[in-house]
Amino acid sequence: MSSPSKRREMDLMKLMMSDYKVEMVNDGMQEFFVEFRGPTESIYQGGVWKVRVELPDAYPYKSPSIGFVNKIYHPNVDEMSGSVCLDVINQTWSPMFDLVNVFEVFLPQLLLYPNPSDPLNGEAAALMMRDRPAYEQKVKGDVV
Repeated sequence: MSSPSKRREMDLMKLMMSDYKVEMVNDGMQEFFVEFRGPTESIYQGGVWKVRVELPDAYPYKSPSIGFVNKIYHPNVDEMSGSVCLDVINQTWSPMFDLVNVFEVFLPQLLLYPNPSDPLNGEAAALMMRDRPAYEQKVKGDVV
């Protein structure tokens, strides 16, 4: 077994042994879904999202592909595709990171600290900058 496939297996097992519900697609370890809960003390608290993860053949040297399956209103998440705009996933990924980092650090940080100046959802970014209470109300309406 090559090193990347051993690492993929280890990272996936670590994620499954944590508090996340993981649902495999087919028999391989390339694609799966993870149940992700909104961070406590955030406007996303109480929300539960299904996140699709696809691991490239070169994982961990190449970042996983991450996307929200169910609707989430956020400046850095494309409302139609669920794609995530997150530097650490798209540009600054390092083999030092693992799948647990994605769900315990990177996605919670994304939800806690949206970046409206680099949006995938222009409407959410504009509303957040123009009328923060209305933005928060819209997010909370989608969470419940």
